[in-house]
Order: sequence, then C-alpha cells, then structure tokens
Amino acid sequence: MSIVVKRVYEPAAHSDGYRVLIDRLWPRGLKKEGAPLDLWAKELAPSTALRQWFGHAPARWDGFRHRYASELDGVPEYWRPLAERAARHTVTLLYAARDEEHNNAVALKAYLENWLRTHGPC
Repeated sequence: MSIVVKRVYEPAAHSDGYRVLIDRLWPRGLKKEGAPLDLWAKELAPSTALRQWFGHAPARWDGFRHRYASELDGVPEYWRPLAERAARHTVTLLYAARDEEHNNAVALKAYLENWLRTHGPC
C-alpha cells in the first residue's frame, strides 16, 4: 500500500505513480493544459461549506477530519477506486494548500489507509 501526499506545485516525479488532484477549486497559477496529473477528483474534496468552516485553522483540524470522513463515508464510489489502486500501486494525492500538515490530502490519506487496514486489499 502506498499513498503519498504532495503539493501540486512541486515537480512531478516518476515515483509519484498515479497523480490525483483532490481540491474542489483549480489551483491558482497552474495551467490546466499539460498539468502533470492523471485525474482531477473534485468529488473527493471537502464540501464548500466544510472547507470554509475549516479555513485551514489548525485548531479545527480534528473536527475537520471527523466531518470530512463523514462526507467520504457517503461517497465510496469516488474514493474506493483510489483505495483499490493504492493497494497495488503508488497513488499521490495532490493539494494546493500551503499548510502541509493540515489539509484535505492528509485527511484523505489517513481515511484511505484506515479503510485498507480494516478491509484489506480489494
């Protein structure tokens, strides 16, 4: 199992494997044409209301992770293919936020890894 988290502005590497942007909004300053990613999974991003509530405030991190997990529980058709791929190949979750510790990619990585640990490879 290999899930990596990386800022979308960092250079792509062959070791990234399958690169998935998981932000609802397209990153500022990044051209869509030729962007080094395999999928833009807007459906995996937190809802606009949750994203605005969180506001990247570290004090709200635990609440954000819990609420985001609840949102993800309702859309397994979007994240399960990534979990299945990550069980066999490297998947890199891309995000645009400046905070490298408190962002939706970190939360999604933990969610997917937990699901894979409890359910095993698909």
